[in-house]
Amino acid sequence: MTQITARLPDELVAQIDQAAARLKRSRAQLVRQAIEYYLEDLEDLKLGLERLQDPADPILDWSEVKRELLDQD
Repeated sequence: MTQITARLPDELVAQIDQAAARLKRSRAQLVRQAIEYYLEDLEDLKLGLERLQDPADPILDWSEVKRELLDQD
C-alpha cells in the first residue's frame, strides 16, 4: 500500500480524530474511507452529467409526470 502525506488544517485534523474515535477507527482508515466515498460521488456526478447531456434521453415535463402519478391508484 502506498503512503501519501498531506498538510491539513489543525481544525480538520481535530474533526477527523473526533470522528475516528466515535467510529472506533484509526485516522488513516477514516481518511481512506472519506476519499473512497468522495471518488465514488465524483464518478456518480460525472455519469449524471453525461446522462443530462445525452440528446437521446427524453426530457419529461413535470406537470405531465405529476398528473400521471396522481391519476393512478
